[in-house]
Amino acid sequence: MTELHFTLTEADRLPEAERETILANPGFGNHFTDHMVSITWTQEEGWHDAAVLPYGPIPMDPASSVLHYGQEIFEGLKAYRREDGSIVAFRPEENGRRLNASARRLALPELPVDLFVEGVRQLVTIDAEWVPSGEDQTLYLRPFMIADESFLGVRAAQRARFLVIASPAGAYFTGGVKPVSIWLSRDLARAGRGGTGAAKCGGNYASSLLPTRIAAEHGCAQVLFCDSATEDTIDELGGMNLFLVQAGADGAPRALLTPRINGNILDGITRKSLIRLAEDRGLAVEERDITVTEWREGVADGSIVEAFACGTAAVITPIRRLLGEDGLSIDFGEENSPGELTMSLREELTGIQYGVREDRHGWLSVMVTAGA
Repeated sequence: MTELHFTLTEADRLPEAERETILANPGFGNHFTDHMVSITWTQEEGWHDAAVLPYGPIPMDPASSVLHYGQEIFEGLKAYRREDGSIVAFRPEENGRRLNASARRLALPELPVDLFVEGVRQLVTIDAEWVPSGEDQTLYLRPFMIADESFLGVRAAQRARFLVIASPAGAYFTGGVKPVSIWLSRDLARAGRGGTGAAKCGGNYASSLLPTRIAAEHGCAQVLFCDSATEDTIDELGGMNLFLVQAGADGAPRALLTPRINGNILDGITRKSLIRLAEDRGLAVEERDITVTEWREGVADGSIVEAFACGTAAVITPIRRLLGEDGLSIDFGEENSPGELTMSLREELTGIQYGVREDRHGWLSVMVTAGA
């Protein structure tokens, strides 16, 4: 266990009535809790000055290296309030390990995983009243790291800061889970071989914003990216991993197909959790190169029967159509969307997260105990 004491500066708390009004309809990413966590790193001292601070602006020198050279990474995870009043987080150690994988690629310092989890715990504990209890509501947690050394020059910064903020989140799907159309981006790529595609860094999301806007102009909710070297091998969506459901000769689902972790795509925690749940059911899981051509031909011959995207925010998003230039349209049809396996896996995973299904794999970490 990393020994680092968190000092506390108590914030002026939002009045209870105002907070409850927010929690009644929080939306996503619109409101923030009273506190934040901060830990400083320097090349000379390592990690130090761990603190729980009032939520608010952070001092930023105009020459801070993050503003000029983009050394920035982040994570996203959720805390869930259980019926007994306890609060749990879903696989926070995995988020800590993935943060460090991103740090290595962006030449930032690695943070001990136990310190990452403790930082999350400190914030959830002090702002526990911000964890909503409504249906499909959670506290979304955003840990992130920035290089904040002040200098101009192309080198890795020698000073960085790790922070955690939190935002109450409502149901991702208002009016229920609905299948979406997604747009295939062929000319605009998200990542390339040897790049930062596998890191969770702001630049990857910035590069997806224009294609996502183009997708919206075509009535699509998300954008699908392919490997820029082939323009047919699927990578992932703008912020979610992809799965296809393959049927056997009897038409029943037999396997999940998902693009392999190849350096271009994010090693999604929801993705790896769904792989485990599918394997528990006896389904085959194939992590390999998958092409748009295979998707199109599979829907045509009945061997590909469902598609869905997954990530922390939405958990699972069923996909009905893949659209693109030159009249591309791969459509499962209204009567087959959303697919039965898609919704069954979604119900199982959210059931584990909210405590109505058994946590067989020990994925939940208690942040606040019942009655605390």
